[in-house]
Amino acid sequence: MHRTRRQRVSTLLSPFVVLALVAAVIAAFTTTAGASPSPSAAAAAVKRSVRQIPRGVALSFPTNQRVGSVRGVQNPEIKPGEPEEGGGDGARAAARAATAGGHRLTKAGNRSMSVRPTAKTAPLRAQEAGLTIPNVRGMRVQGTPGLRRSFEGLNHFDQRFANNGNQFSIVPPDQGLCVGNGFVFETVNDVLQVFDTRGRALSPPTDLNSFYGYPPIIDRTNVIFGPEPTDPSCLFDAATNRWFHVVLTLEVDPEDGALTGANHLDLAVSKTGNPLDGFNIYQLPVQDDGTQGTPSHVGCPCIGDYPHMGADKFGFYLTTNEYPLTDSGGVFGNGYNGSQIYAFSKAALARGAASVNVVQFESPTLNDGTPSFTVWPAQSNPAEFVTRQNGTEYFLQSTAAEETLNEEGMSNRLGFWKLTNTRSLATASPAPNLTSVIIGSETYGVPPRSEQKGGSVPLRDCLITPSCATQVLGATDPFPEVEGPLDSNDTRMQQTWFAGGKLYGALDTIARVNGNLKAATAWFAVDPRTPRVVSQGYVAVANNNVNYPAIGVLKGSGKGVMAFTLVGGNHFPSAAYVTLKNGRVTGNVHVAGRGRGPEDSFCEYVAFNCAQTDPPAIRPRWGDYGAAVPVGNSVWIASEWTGQTCTFAQYLNDFTCGQTRTALANWSTRISLVRP
Repeated sequence: MHRTRRQRVSTLLSPFVVLALVAAVIAAFTTTAGASPSPSAAAAAVKRSVRQIPRGVALSFPTNQRVGSVRGVQNPEIKPGEPEEGGGDGARAAARAATAGGHRLTKAGNRSMSVRPTAKTAPLRAQEAGLTIPNVRGMRVQGTPGLRRSFEGLNHFDQRFANNGNQFSIVPPDQGLCVGNGFVFETVNDVLQVFDTRGRALSPPTDLNSFYGYPPIIDRTNVIFGPEPTDPSCLFDAATNRWFHVVLTLEVDPEDGALTGANHLDLAVSKTGNPLDGFNIYQLPVQDDGTQGTPSHVGCPCIGDYPHMGADKFGFYLTTNEYPLTDSGGVFGNGYNGSQIYAFSKAALARGAASVNVVQFESPTLNDGTPSFTVWPAQSNPAEFVTRQNGTEYFLQSTAAEETLNEEGMSNRLGFWKLTNTRSLATASPAPNLTSVIIGSETYGVPPRSEQKGGSVPLRDCLITPSCATQVLGATDPFPEVEGPLDSNDTRMQQTWFAGGKLYGALDTIARVNGNLKAATAWFAVDPRTPRVVSQGYVAVANNNVNYPAIGVLKGSGKGVMAFTLVGGNHFPSAAYVTLKNGRVTGNVHVAGRGRGPEDSFCEYVAFNCAQTDPPAIRPRWGDYGAAVPVGNSVWIASEWTGQTCTFAQYLNDFTCGQTRTALANWSTRISLVRP
């Protein structure tokens, strides 16, 4: 999930920010000019708290899943509590009218503050930042070297009609993937499925509410609303032979679906090395308003958005971005509270301990006072876990988004984080130590939206046809709808991977590709011992866009694969990849799954007002992330694409176009195996 930009940075900074800026000045005087500062130059002391969470229910893998038989539009079709994943005005009710600490409880919204630039604004923003938009030569799109297998994963039909149709229409999928012991486990909003390594289904598409033992997100018979899981991801840890799955779950009023303010990270840990054997469930409240054992943060109740996971030998890690659910300016005066970093004993989780200690690092800042934002924890092969300093985990973040108090949306710096003494997580008094440092990098910045190649868009055709629009909207559409673009990501760091002594990461960036403003990908390889960037570059294709990368690198070899979506003038949204050799991107761009039509989902169209604005506007969605999983000598990759197309006539005859889409959306996911 992303959050919508709400206001410019306040000129009245909170005391927390003042202290951070003072620390930054001190750090500036203690760091040699032109040199990479050392991790010991971290800013103010990081606030750390410890609590215990109990093991909850032990659940079997659901076996009673049925596909819904009603294939048209049902009211409500879009969930009310999360306009981002369910439609603004079309959702009717958006959030409970309540107060918290003197602040009104507002909508959760789209958690991405950064404004996407245009051809007019991009040069001005770069000038203000004192940086130059990267000039990148487009790569060729050619061949499929190393592609061993590729198959269709979950799609919007699977998502919407799981659990007998007691689901909402949701965009985007937020694709997670984990692989091990001959199983391929895919998870998206709000459904998951287990395959074998040949792509054969071992389970039906299973809704996340059933997986976590909750009532349906919407009981369509009685119109009762259930908890809202979102932002799923998963990890198979070969060292413990366990599967880890996490979602952010938002509590709602069962009568109208309005957010209550309570939300928690639900962590499922498998009982065995087989994900079909069931899971132990741990629940970590993250509203941080002083209730349910949470610390009390500015402007909370807050939402623990965009959770992602990593692991080292001793610890398991989750990170979130914290936004007030109120109208408070939060810790940094811009409606944002920084990232929260959670550390657990991996061994305790793996053995299903009755209770587990959780160490929370609360709203840390980088060593110059820059707010933490999408601090993505590293995954790695167990043979490459770092045991120095009594156990070490690495993280990367970017610094161009508005959450980091960067209003220009351009940067040439990364945030490097290191957590040491992770062995202590298994003790009664865990005391891991978190440090950070800013390191220089190539320039990157918030990209423009990604335009699409023209094609068949039957939902758009429906909206401009009064007789069809009344079936979908309940009224005619007053807006001149057109095929919309895709969202490009806001420069937040995507999946990080540690291999061969280097930490890899990638993100979306603005670039002039053969002279034209496009979305591209910037990638980085960091030597964590220095720390500094030792190799970097861009991936771009002329007349097209490259977005939502996920990078995975094989043990010790410098070989790897980076997956992404390729979309633009020559390509419908496609699942594509590049390979790495010697720790660097080499060769051409390759297409594992060639898109068959444009994205044609409800947030592309004004009538649904996914932007939550007055007057209504579009708020395109895509992503919000993909996945890459090295296994043996190959890398499994997963990206969003459009795996179907159909005409308006076919759509009128059957809104699902042969069970390939739904009335309101047509996203698909693609899973591939590549040997670099």
